[in-house]
Amino acid sequence: MKSSNIGGQAVMEGIMMRSGDQYSVAVRKPDGEIEVKVEPYSSWSKDKKIWKLPIFRGVISFFESLVVGMKCLTYSASFFEDEEENQEKKDGMTKEEAKKAEARKEKQEQWLMYGTVAFSVVLSVALFILLPYFIAGFLRNITQSEGVIAVAEAAARMLVFLGYLLLISRMKDIQRVFMYHGAEHKCINCIEHGLDLNVENVMKSSREHKRCGTSFLLFVMIVSIIFFLFIRVSSPWLRVVIRLLLMPVIAGVSYEIIRLAGRSENPVVTLLSKPGLALQKLTTREPEEDMVEVAIRAVEAVFDWKMYLKENFSGQCEDEAE
Repeated sequence: MKSSNIGGQAVMEGIMMRSGDQYSVAVRKPDGEIEVKVEPYSSWSKDKKIWKLPIFRGVISFFESLVVGMKCLTYSASFFEDEEENQEKKDGMTKEEAKKAEARKEKQEQWLMYGTVAFSVVLSVALFILLPYFIAGFLRNITQSEGVIAVAEAAARMLVFLGYLLLISRMKDIQRVFMYHGAEHKCINCIEHGLDLNVENVMKSSREHKRCGTSFLLFVMIVSIIFFLFIRVSSPWLRVVIRLLLMPVIAGVSYEIIRLAGRSENPVVTLLSKPGLALQKLTTREPEEDMVEVAIRAVEAVFDWKMYLKENFSGQCEDEAE
């Protein structure tokens, strides 16, 4: 199976899909219509060779995904704002004033997006890196064994991560996002297994995929545990600083693992992917057909799936026809 190199994420009542130098956002609006927006995608690493090297490319990809993902979330949420409230604000304005107000709003939303991304990174580091470290630190009152404390920190990190996923998976709004997440995976699996992209084929495809962000986060947890096991410094604050400095490296290594998993059918790689695929049962749900329709529109806006099938499955199709 050849990777299609399509990537995406679920947004509010919709899907973002990225392929090559563009990405699309398809959203089911309150009136039932599907709105599709296509934007160019220019990677920060485009003209800088260092960011194309292994590990480095993972770091830049991680931050680009955060920025684009937050931008798409903001766009999808804009369809569900209170229309009456927005209309009241526009009443009494001239066209020029309304245009300026819209421009100010877009600028404010852009700064809000960057602020939200920064806050998300800080919160993630505090929750999944620093909190387990300080929880395990209480064991220093009982034992001075760095090995025991390191194992306790690893256990605390995994428990916090899994507990967080279990908690948000019970939220009603998040469950709908997870259904769209499932639709995203199903579309990609449908194409990569040589099937025509239609609702029927997508619905019977798997909702688990090796290149999922959930698997990436799990590998971040596992890689961080391995890295931190080898930190042996006496100063508590130096241990914290080293953990923070290692985060870009951990993200880069995890990216390389996910990248390899998406391109390889090696039994060992497949086995390493199993825990991430199992975890996706928490972060994906079986979608409804109207959600799949949205996902298909998002894919078709940026990816020629018919050409992909012709280039990669033409021999298979001919054999089936015979």
